[in-house]
Amino acid sequence: MNPVASFILRSFVAIPVTVLTGFISFVFFRQNFLPSLGIAIACGIVVYMILAIAQSRSFLKKHQLTRKEYRYIRKNLSEANKKINRLNKSLFTIRDLSSVKQRIDILRITKKIQKMAAKEPKRFYQAESFYFSHLDSIVELTEKYSFLASQPKKNLEINQSLIETRQTLNELTKVLENDLFQVVSDDVDHLNFEIDVAKHTIKKQKDSKFPEENRWLK
Repeated sequence: MNPVASFILRSFVAIPVTVLTGFISFVFFRQNFLPSLGIAIACGIVVYMILAIAQSRSFLKKHQLTRKEYRYIRKNLSEANKKINRLNKSLFTIRDLSSVKQRIDILRITKKIQKMAAKEPKRFYQAESFYFSHLDSIVELTEKYSFLASQPKKNLEINQSLIETRQTLNELTKVLENDLFQVVSDDVDHLNFEIDVAKHTIKKQKDSKFPEENRWLK
């Protein structure tokens, strides 16, 4: 549920209701200005709240979630946003040109998973490994890598740690790619099913149009 779009829609309805109620109260019912203003604001608030409840129920019904489940998902997505901001900061303080593509891929995948889970909250359950394990690992590794890479003097031990961290980040990037695949796995299955149905329909139409030709080919 896009909070900005929802707010605009509620305001788009509530503000005219507020103005119209105030006008009717002041002109037709001959209320004083202040009581008319109070009634108008009260009606506007009531309409705004009713729309908010209706939007919330519609969203939960559409995504087949309970209010408790959605609160749980929102809480975890909010925490993930903070981690992704930390990840973004640490990735782009690293000055190692050889790992630029890897860092871009890591950020692209994490943001893609987060964006899909925010848009369709039920996808969160397909990415629990990402949210409860892999994201934490990638954030910690990149922050430590950034810290070590920023040291002005590096000894053999630091350089070795940097090499091992880069290798681990490579492996974790593949893990993140798998997380992304898990999030879209249902879509892939559905697409494959639709392709099979389409192929069957096309074959059936061909068989019905050219029965004699198909008989000789057999």
